Amino acid sequence: MAKYLIQIVTAGAQVVGRAFVRAVREEHQAYKHAANRHGGQSGSSQTKQEARKAAINDTFTGMSIQEARQILNVKEDVDYESLVKNYDHLFQVNDKSKGGSLYVQSKVVRAKERLDMEMKDKDKDINTETKRIETDNKSQDGPS
Repeated sequence: MAKYLIQIVTAGAQVVGRAFVRAVREEHQAYKHAANRHGGQSGSSQTKQEARKAAINDTFTGMSIQEARQILNVKEDVDYESLVKNYDHLFQVNDKSKGGSLYVQSKVVRAKERLDMEMKDKDKDINTETKRIETDNKSQDGPS
């Protein structure tokens, strides 16, 4: 009896192990596909780095920038005040106590988080570029 029980447990562990390995491989393929979709194979190392960041942010929040913009009904070059205004409106409208949907409300929150990440990344890139330009200008103006 114990022999059969051990065989059943071993067979079950093998099945679960194979399923786990397959799931990890599929997740890795999905990650690679998302990175390629955002940046493609060609281009400079900067665009590949941006694509990698976008893929990581998409994975973290579970949505793309385009989807977040659609949910919050904002354009690509939106200012932060318009974004917050749309977010507040949609969050209040979908409040469960007012008959709204918790699912939609959570999508609104995730969309704002995704766009906040994007804006933070852009601000960081702008600040880095500004510092680089200032450093270049100082080095050119150096000792005369």
